[in-house]
Amino acid sequence: CAWSIERPPGDTAGCTFCHTSSEERCSTCHQRHQFDPAVARHSEQCKACHWGEDHRDWEAYDISIHGVVYQVNKWNPTEFDFSKKLSDADYVGPTCQYCHMRGGHHNVQRLSTVYTSMGMSNADRGAPLWKEKRDTWVSVCDDCHSPRFARENLQAMDEACKDAGLKYTETFKVAENLMLDGMGEPMPKDLALDWSGQHIWS
Repeated sequence: CAWSIERPPGDTAGCTFCHTSSEERCSTCHQRHQFDPAVARHSEQCKACHWGEDHRDWEAYDISIHGVVYQVNKWNPTEFDFSKKLSDADYVGPTCQYCHMRGGHHNVQRLSTVYTSMGMSNADRGAPLWKEKRDTWVSVCDDCHSPRFARENLQAMDEACKDAGLKYTETFKVAENLMLDGMGEPMPKDLALDWSGQHIWS
């Protein structure tokens, strides 16, 4: 993100569309020309922002078992009745909204478990703040699954984050050593990977 926000405004227009008080704008989730809660309850509404190489949330959901159940059944009103409020939803599988806006609550981050990023410390995972978030996360999953199942999956995700963090650290060390050896100079503008010709290492 730090690299992205330093780019020219034209490059970051797509980012700032979502990342400027998105939760304060109704049109982020409710289409301006079709302001209907039934439309906003479809997982595709989240795809407008939550996809792509920097945050593959849509792709992760779409190929998960939950996403497959959604894609196969979303046109069947007996399996997904989007006319019902989220607090009354009895979907055959979870949508993004069902879990992250449980009961119709509009603060999407309230039920988010994203509390560390690659390369960041895992030390805070036992902090009381995160225990509360983790317990809430498990309570959402146990609408359909056992609490044990949810906790085991949360633990598996912790392990995946730790592994990813180690890989990130290893990779960063390789790049750092290349720079120290004078071999990690930025690619020439005419060969840079991104279309704008920016130095991708700057």
